[in-house]
Amino acid sequence: MGFHMTFYLSYKFRLLLLFTLCLTVVGWATSNYFVGAFQEIPKARDFIANFHKVIVLGKKETLTNEASVKKPDLDNCPSMSPYLRGQYKLIFKPDLTLEEVQAENPEVHGGRYHPEECMALQWVAILIPHRNREKHLMYLLEHLHPFLQRQQLDYGIYTIHQAGSKKFNRAKLLNVGYLEALKDENWDCFIFHDVDLVPENDLNLYKCEDQPKHLVVGRNSTGYRLCYSGYFGGVIALSREQFLRVELHRMKIIRPMPEVGKYTMIFHTRNRGNEVNIERMKLLHQVSRVWRTDGLNSCVYRLLSVDYNPLYINITVDFWSGP
Repeated sequence: MGFHMTFYLSYKFRLLLLFTLCLTVVGWATSNYFVGAFQEIPKARDFIANFHKVIVLGKKETLTNEASVKKPDLDNCPSMSPYLRGQYKLIFKPDLTLEEVQAENPEVHGGRYHPEECMALQWVAILIPHRNREKHLMYLLEHLHPFLQRQQLDYGIYTIHQAGSKKFNRAKLLNVGYLEALKDENWDCFIFHDVDLVPENDLNLYKCEDQPKHLVVGRNSTGYRLCYSGYFGGVIALSREQFLRVELHRMKIIRPMPEVGKYTMIFHTRNRGNEVNIERMKLLHQVSRVWRTDGLNSCVYRLLSVDYNPLYINITVDFWSGP
């Protein structure tokens, strides 16, 4: 009897001991799990907090970028640009390419330029009539773009190309350029520019004044002397109002100082359709009188294309009626 009682107690004790051991193991495992979980929670909280910080920082950077894109209000450019150099020597490289000219003028897009540091006093359209003068045009663009940028002008360069076989008509091309340029912008000033004349002095400002301005006082081909007292060709500056005035011939013509209004004329030979007009001198004498009568009212043309090239806007037209 005593033996059985001892064995029974021993058996129960062993069961209790085993149960206690199991509870200990389960408790240890459970405690490790929750401790690990409680250790991971702060890490998760840190991750979420940092994630929100990244989002907020991204928003701040986006707002900063948007603010940088939006240009502040600019002051007007000075009447005399601080970048002017005065007289300088012109160099015409025989192997010049249009790609080189484009690389030298990275801020010109679609023939347009805007000064970044100030608001230009005038918006100026440069109108260049030509036919088969691509080499001369390239030389002119090479020098004219930096020339105009140093003057802090908001400008666009338009070339008006005459297609077809009719005799080259500079006056009609200039009128076409005027009409087509106004479709792009409400320009303040128009510079009517021969393709073979390159300015030598950036103090010769391409701006419009109260009176029509004749910019070519002298050129290398004439010993830098004015052709004659009534000469009004080559490069002319007219405001919109002056261009539309019928009595242009009654207005006073102004010019820069002789040492400022100097130009280099690029030599070229005449080709078919660009022959010298035997009435040229007579027409030059009458240009201020006939500008309007032989101008917009009688300007009939066929617009073939308008191409926005990197350095200039090219307008191609054909005249199928008239002289």
